[in-house]
Amino acid sequence: MATEIKRILFIITQSEFGGAQRFLYELTTRLDKERYEILVAGGSMGKNEFLKSLETRGIKTKRLRFLKRELNPIFDFLGIIELMKLLNRFKPDYLHLNSSKAGTLGSIAGFKMKLLRPKKFKNLKVVYRIGGWAFNDPWPWWKKKIFILAEKITAKLKDIIVVNNKNDFEQAIKLKIRPEELKLIHNGIDALKIEFLPKDEARLKLSKKSAKIFQADFIIGSIANFYPTKGLEYLIEAVRLLNFQVSSFKFQLIIIGDGEKRKSLESKIKDYGLDKNVLLLGQIQEAYKYMKAFDVFVLPSVKEGFPWTILEAMAAKLPIVATNVGAMPEIIGDAGIVVGPTDTEALEQAMHDMAYNAKKRKEYVAKGLHQAQKYSWNSFAKAILREINAARKIS
Repeated sequence: MATEIKRILFIITQSEFGGAQRFLYELTTRLDKERYEILVAGGSMGKNEFLKSLETRGIKTKRLRFLKRELNPIFDFLGIIELMKLLNRFKPDYLHLNSSKAGTLGSIAGFKMKLLRPKKFKNLKVVYRIGGWAFNDPWPWWKKKIFILAEKITAKLKDIIVVNNKNDFEQAIKLKIRPEELKLIHNGIDALKIEFLPKDEARLKLSKKSAKIFQADFIIGSIANFYPTKGLEYLIEAVRLLNFQVSSFKFQLIIIGDGEKRKSLESKIKDYGLDKNVLLLGQIQEAYKYMKAFDVFVLPSVKEGFPWTILEAMAAKLPIVATNVGAMPEIIGDAGIVVGPTDTEALEQAMHDMAYNAKKRKEYVAKGLHQAQKYSWNSFAKAILREINAARKIS
């Protein structure tokens, strides 16, 4: 007997690689094509690296003209219409929404199609996976309130809501964002199967990006999009303190990534006279492969969900310094140093301690590799598919 093929329409707001995009890439490229027909639709802002990468793997994609991250009543209304048309054409069994804006507009579009074409869409299952609540972004209070209200109202239009960290789970309960249908599923990786470039090879390849690379005694590395949520300006300020306070020991910060804050970060680097100490290398495909080039991995975010890069850095046997946001305290535990967000002095002290205590670094590496293995890809994928298949209409 032939297996019934289920259709899944994945919607995501942005098409440049980040945590949500990484999740979708890993999931959709591993799904059994004999069981699922897949279409991934995303906003068309930026270079669309995410959608292009899916296309090279044979995944069908659609660029959405009106789905944008910023609040805009006109574009948001047109975005709902655009999604309704896409739903009508593809006729999915499951609508899988990723990120706050896609979650809001997508759930409204799904609800409207159920009203307009009940026979075709009455069994549509809506699954919403959020990698970090948007109302935790460093935005004005009024904008946070709008996103909280949007999440609370549209929660009723979703069958299952999946979060990836304990902090977001507890916030949803506190704010009454449909807690009875809330699921907590941590991200996962194949920690022992990831192929990293050897240290010397990774450094050699990165040095082609800039001749200034590795003119230091200790290399601090970070991989992040240049968004306000990533707190990279605080990392640069902390490195300034390092070089100011410990002039005999040369530090270098290498950041792989790009984004809207590039110009402001470049200005800060220039103003601080850190041109040789802080290098912004831009986007690099499969950036995780270069992690062994670093001596320590730092993620200074002011808001996070469950960052893949922390697990990857642990798998690469790097000691970790990160901030106390999102899932990072959960993941790291005693396998690294966790400091408060925006606390440049604490961040500087943590990096200083890492640089001068080789014994402690080795302890963190051993504990980190053990931690990374707790979050397996197989357990993660099975849990996600279980929630997709179990999704049901809430009366």
